[in-house]
Amino acid sequence: MSQLTSSRPLRWSLLAAPLAGVLVLAGCSGGGGGDATGDPEAGAGFTMMISQANDAENFYPDTVKKFTEATGIQVEVIPYPADAYNTQVTTQLQAGNAADMMILSPGTGQPISVVSLAEAGFLLPLGATSTDLIPEGSEAQYQVDGETYAQPTSLTPVGLVYNNAAADAAGIGEYPATYDDLLATCSTARDAGLSFTVLAGAIPPNTGLMAQIISATRVYEETPDWNEQRAAGDVTFADSDGWKETLEDVVDLNESGCFQDGAAGGTFDSITAGLGGGTSLSAAVPGNAATSIGQAAGIELTVRSFPPADRQSDFLLASANYAWGVNAKVDEAQQESIQTFLDWLATPEEAVAFAELAGAVPIIGATPENLLPPYAPVGELLESGAFTGLPNAAWPNAGVYDALGTGVQGLLTGQKSVEQVLDDMDAAWG
Repeated sequence: MSQLTSSRPLRWSLLAAPLAGVLVLAGCSGGGGGDATGDPEAGAGFTMMISQANDAENFYPDTVKKFTEATGIQVEVIPYPADAYNTQVTTQLQAGNAADMMILSPGTGQPISVVSLAEAGFLLPLGATSTDLIPEGSEAQYQVDGETYAQPTSLTPVGLVYNNAAADAAGIGEYPATYDDLLATCSTARDAGLSFTVLAGAIPPNTGLMAQIISATRVYEETPDWNEQRAAGDVTFADSDGWKETLEDVVDLNESGCFQDGAAGGTFDSITAGLGGGTSLSAAVPGNAATSIGQAAGIELTVRSFPPADRQSDFLLASANYAWGVNAKVDEAQQESIQTFLDWLATPEEAVAFAELAGAVPIIGATPENLLPPYAPVGELLESGAFTGLPNAAWPNAGVYDALGTGVQGLLTGQKSVEQVLDDMDAAWG
């Protein structure tokens, strides 16, 4: 199974980021089946399920509204809270009453992963427009038997979102260039009454994300095909020096006071309050949070790669984390309207507009000039191809990532050892 990687520099001209139960409508309601339309000349309407982490996340509804204004095609957007979204999607698909479109995750590592749902027969194969947008090297995250089953939305750099003003106020003039610098910076931040990083330690997806961010330099910078080697049985987590170093760094960061007090009980609210309020300098969150949290708090945040250790180079996680998928049960009229929507999204103008709304990097049409300000510190890494996708997207099942996330929780509380966590990940790989 292919690791989502980039083995070549990012092509700026053709570059190859998750809502409670009220309905948000683009134009007039399209109706439960999505085939009503206010304009007889427009195509059949359709419905769309989206994940919404907070009330300020409006980039999906705003994009759909713009599409309706341009085409007359009505789209009913159905938002679900991010923590319930995966369950809603899988339950409704199994029951046969899911929306016509939905936001999915590439690969196989989550319950709403494209490949897993496609293999189960829940998704409609898509055409050349969608295929052409897949980032090079990540085809296996979207395709089954040569057919494409989802269209990527945008590219999302993932690292430590950093509060520059809070760091300056604490007397920290520069972001740490190396891991040793980071440990020293943690001490300086503590002296100023702050923590370097705020962690949602009670939320396995966030503890797992922190570990993945560290693994970018510890594992994938030197061995970009590590996931393929693991799939072939040539390596294991338990025998990997890079993965051992990754988890040992988590223990080291905890013992060095780099996380906030009570990090093991931290939640997503802890991240919003700590990063937005300036009591923590950084957080392990997707890069688009730099825009959403920064705008809500009225501050400027940037995205940074995790500092490399000895003999390592700067390296970043960046991937197309979200994709448009289509319910296999849609009728022909809705297929035509949905294809119009996918084609519209695939134009450089709309790809750039969506990325700006979502706080991401355009999947096509990106240039240094339209790269959002939060990504300026990692622009050179993106341009040179010094990045890899989220590792768990290529893992064979959601259990491996759950073992990582819950395992890091155990490291924080002292209930797990590094060796136990790695053994659990290997066992979950199966």
